[in-house]
Amino acid sequence: MAGNDWINSYLEAILDVGPALDDVKSSLLLRERGHFSPTRYFVEEVITGFDETDLHRSWVKAAATRSPQERNTRLENMCWRIWNLARQKKQLEGEEVQRIAKRRLERERGRREATADMSEDLSEGEKGDIVSDISAHGESTRGRLPRINSVDAMETWASQQKGKKLYIVLISLHGLIRGENMELGRDSDTGGQVKYVVELARALGSMPGVYRVDLLTRQVSSPDVDWSYGEPTEMLTPRNQESFVDEMGESSGSYIIRVPFGPKDKYVAKELLWPYIPEFVDGAMNHVIQMSKVLGEQIGGGKAVWPVAIHGHYADAGDSAALLSGALNVPMLFTGHSLGRDKLEQLLKQGRLSRDEINSTYKIMRRIEAEELSLDASEIVITSTRQEIEEQWRLYDGFDPILQRKLRARIKRNVSCYGRFMPRMAIIPPGMEFHHIVPQDGDMDGEVETNEEHQTTPDPPIWSEIMRFFTNPRKPMILALARPDPKKNITTLVKAFGECRPLRELANLTLIMGNRDGIDEMSSTNASVLLSVIKLIDKYDLYGQVAYPKHHKQSDVPDIYRLAAKTKGVFINPAFIEPFGLTLIEAAAHGLPIVATKNGGPVDIHRVLDNGLLIDPHDEKSIADALLKLVADKQLWTKCRQNGLKNIHLFSWPEHCKTYLTRIASCKPRHPQWQRSDDGAENSESDSPGDSLRDIQDLSLNLRFSLDGDKSGASGNDNSSKLENAVLAWSKGISKDSRKAGFTDQNSSGKFPVLRRRKHLIVIAVDCDTSTDLLETTRKIFDATTKGRTEGSIGFILSTSLTISEIHLFLVSGGLSPNDFDAFICNSGSDLYYSSLNSDNGPFVVDFYYHSHIEYRWGGEGLRKTLVRWATSLTDKKSENGEHIVIAAEQLSTDYCYAFKVLKQGVVPPVKELRKLLRIQALRCHVIYCQNGTRLNVIPVLASRSQALRYLNVRWGVEISKMVVIVGECGDTDYEGLLGGLHKSVILKGVSSSAMNQLHANRNYPLSDVMPLDSPNIVHTAEGCTSDDIRASLERLGLLKD
Repeated sequence: MAGNDWINSYLEAILDVGPALDDVKSSLLLRERGHFSPTRYFVEEVITGFDETDLHRSWVKAAATRSPQERNTRLENMCWRIWNLARQKKQLEGEEVQRIAKRRLERERGRREATADMSEDLSEGEKGDIVSDISAHGESTRGRLPRINSVDAMETWASQQKGKKLYIVLISLHGLIRGENMELGRDSDTGGQVKYVVELARALGSMPGVYRVDLLTRQVSSPDVDWSYGEPTEMLTPRNQESFVDEMGESSGSYIIRVPFGPKDKYVAKELLWPYIPEFVDGAMNHVIQMSKVLGEQIGGGKAVWPVAIHGHYADAGDSAALLSGALNVPMLFTGHSLGRDKLEQLLKQGRLSRDEINSTYKIMRRIEAEELSLDASEIVITSTRQEIEEQWRLYDGFDPILQRKLRARIKRNVSCYGRFMPRMAIIPPGMEFHHIVPQDGDMDGEVETNEEHQTTPDPPIWSEIMRFFTNPRKPMILALARPDPKKNITTLVKAFGECRPLRELANLTLIMGNRDGIDEMSSTNASVLLSVIKLIDKYDLYGQVAYPKHHKQSDVPDIYRLAAKTKGVFINPAFIEPFGLTLIEAAAHGLPIVATKNGGPVDIHRVLDNGLLIDPHDEKSIADALLKLVADKQLWTKCRQNGLKNIHLFSWPEHCKTYLTRIASCKPRHPQWQRSDDGAENSESDSPGDSLRDIQDLSLNLRFSLDGDKSGASGNDNSSKLENAVLAWSKGISKDSRKAGFTDQNSSGKFPVLRRRKHLIVIAVDCDTSTDLLETTRKIFDATTKGRTEGSIGFILSTSLTISEIHLFLVSGGLSPNDFDAFICNSGSDLYYSSLNSDNGPFVVDFYYHSHIEYRWGGEGLRKTLVRWATSLTDKKSENGEHIVIAAEQLSTDYCYAFKVLKQGVVPPVKELRKLLRIQALRCHVIYCQNGTRLNVIPVLASRSQALRYLNVRWGVEISKMVVIVGECGDTDYEGLLGGLHKSVILKGVSSSAMNQLHANRNYPLSDVMPLDSPNIVHTAEGCTSDDIRASLERLGLLKD
């Protein structure tokens, strides 16, 4: 974007022209409007903040012309262009108002429907319409943060953690992350979040009860960045060696783990990382599984130690954490840092970019969907302030503070929520290091006298740089530290100071407004603010009373705080709204009382520190009165200083981590269920099978045989001894079949399922229009891999939206055997079956541990009722009889998949609308259109066909990199999840569906935003897709090499 420097020249040019253009020189349109005042028009329209590039170019042309008439004409044209932009902006604002009203109605409707389902047992505590713990006036009814009254209390808490050995995983993907010499500000992706996650990992690793912390990020081996970002592992040394550190172990401590994903040898901006998220998830999963085993050997008695939580930071890491936590079945936490919907709202209000342009530039809709998924999957969402919850998170479909309050009240009463879930919002302010800060105790007079007698240590250079501005440098200093941005409201502060004579007489004002070489070299916005400050200084004759140094280093900031404290001054943050207010905490740590805006995070900080006053940033008198009160009343100043120093430890890293770990402890523990100590298989390993007896004991508790795959298979009434005999017979059958295939007893006898021993696995995930097309494609794939099938080195998995009964019918009608496949992922990934070699017990074995793995936040009967109600209300308004568009398909539904038949594909609502409807009602699920758009499957939120493959990796040790997923050019609406990751993919050209193409067209974001089509792991067959084409594609991937 061009700068606003031209505006000043533009204003001067208009003033030169005069208050009105001569009618002879004005355009016809302007004459029709009557007397026209460019000056007034400039003030009324330009002042609203337009800085478009095309306007800047127009001004350059106008400034270059010497003819007054031509110049005036160009200025008229510019005014009209500004008027047109203003009109467009107002139009966008009108559309935004309508959109917000529509959203409010949708949310109220969803809340009413959710409340109606729970209405029979609502209590008085659930009936309010306010955010949890907040009064009608926005004030908290209790303390925002728990207080620790002494160091003894922290030590008591620490002693309670002894014996715990937690493993925590943090994820932060974008930017350049390392433990030392962080390049903060190098680019927009390497900022405060990088520093926060590194310091959080470092601090957590030093806390009692925490054994290991892994911070997972992207490995960058690009010549454009330092070599250190390509190192796979980096240990983080504790800042304070005297902190609570348990006895160190071989793998204990905090580490940065860099996972390679995305383009090699290239540093990629965060907006372009989305297609490579699945690849990161697979790599991270491999690391966590391996580390869990290592920790199990060290501290778990041989049993894997799974992470107690996986914490995603920002949307991209939230998306990754959701998939990873679902694959490992462990709790997830999320911190947004900055949120996509809030950014979208701001960009739309500016009116410079359309929604499509915003999405194209920032991939904003993909980011928002990742944040919605993070809400679906998270146990806890960590925020810095209440404002983040009230004004940002409430913009999301998946979070409603009113409904959250009702659900929390029901959970406390142990009353059913009818399948509804809402993440817990936890306010945990960022931590800081205070051990190196020594508050300033002296005063200016005393220090000056001491320095005259004996010069011990020289004053920091920044002190003289500031004090040279003042006539009387001993007066208390009012300090503001912020960049010259209109949002920081510095001009109002200067006006308040200038208007209040008593304040000017008692204090000086210091404005630290970043660094600058020359005003002309500053951005237009910053230059405008600085010029306004200078003009106000001149207007109120504040020379000798206001300092605004041009330069300061980051290392000078503590010295600036010390100087303000030395003069018994005050720190002020007058921003219109402040999301958190880190500078307020820094100032308090140096012994400075604070004056801060009442909008945003400072409210929470003031509530804890109680070390100053809150003001209305729009009220100059309020600002001046608060400053004068603190400067003039020395007893109040001392009290605020003492309160700040007494309570500042509440914002320290140990306190942050203590609250953090307490929140994690409140989560219901989850981990892979077959690792439970009571399942008789605690010694089994997921990737290295033990002896056959151990395997049989393990499987007998989580596999059930099924003849038809219907819901009756879940009854669990089978006789256990009969089941174990069947499993034993199945194992013997596999062993016998394996020996025939050329495997020796020494290497494979008794180990199952057979997919464990395959050299490669081909996953047939082609979504065809008909079963005949699927059969034809399957035969082509079998023909292309004849040798591998015969040798037993290649196995097959059928991944489909069909039920197991439909799969059985498909196999029988096509002349195929269930034993042609090692596993069946059916119902869009909500069920997992293995083939049975003992026909007496049925053709399939269902893995019920998979159900326990994916059932997190499954809505069950409450979800089913809502879906049926939705389907009933959905009618074709164009038809005479109001025909139904979607109807429930009970015969196709299972315990973890609610199926619906789509009767009219052309008018069915897109996936995003149904997903939005369910999220508004706090129902978490995965919605998929399948079977050429004729069926709708609703499954658990973290279940999918791609997640089922990760389960096979976690459960059986099947390496993802040894899998090849074969898909068509288009497929079900879960198609995008099948292509990314460490596995290889073959896309069959010509295999697609026009109906599914239409459904994909109604997405929030294009598939190109999320599919890594440039990946070397993805190949396309030739047009026509014969068995030879498939064989050639597999050879290109290195699958069929001799």
